[in-house]
Amino acid sequence: MPNNVQVVNHPLVQHKLSMMRSKHTTTQDFRALLREISILMGYEIFKDLQTEEIDVETPLEKMKGRVLAGKKVCLVPILRAGLGFVDGLLQLVPSAQVGHAGLYRDPETLGAVEYYLKFPEDVASRRVVVVDPMLATGHSAIAAVDRVKDAEATDIKFLCLIAAPEGLAAFHKAHPDVLVCTAAIDRELSDHGYILPGIGDAGDRIFGTK
Repeated sequence: MPNNVQVVNHPLVQHKLSMMRSKHTTTQDFRALLREISILMGYEIFKDLQTEEIDVETPLEKMKGRVLAGKKVCLVPILRAGLGFVDGLLQLVPSAQVGHAGLYRDPETLGAVEYYLKFPEDVASRRVVVVDPMLATGHSAIAAVDRVKDAEATDIKFLCLIAAPEGLAAFHKAHPDVLVCTAAIDRELSDHGYILPGIGDAGDRIFGTK
């Protein structure tokens, strides 16, 4: 496995992911599980954030403590399914700003088509975490990170639930400097660009659409 791929094998992450894979899981439960798993995976994606020392006075004495340093985090969900990660990650880092990358997969070419893009003005000074439940062909993830780099951000990570080997290969060819954090690397892509065994269409399962 490449050095820039991290698979989160925590038992709770794997338990919740298996529940999400089931076709019998309701929309409500799927959404709740995604929020919970995003918090667990957030601990991994944020574990190397920079901190600084401050003075703290406890009820008993003064001490030195540590807090996050400087400009902190910008979350960039790839619309629409990436929105499912946002609430959980914001619970961990309430001060994070949120950009949006509107991209959809062309059903014929499987390429990424951009329809909306909005980042905070100071995105270049923040840790940017691009989020999408699936890294399938990799086209949308590559395009989103392209846009983040165009905004001059340099501290970038990509967070997903499931990755396909084909998507990982394409993503790392385009962005070898960006860590991919995922809960699983599945077997392969189908002829229609879906991850197998996967979880189905993550956007439809989050929002209850078909």
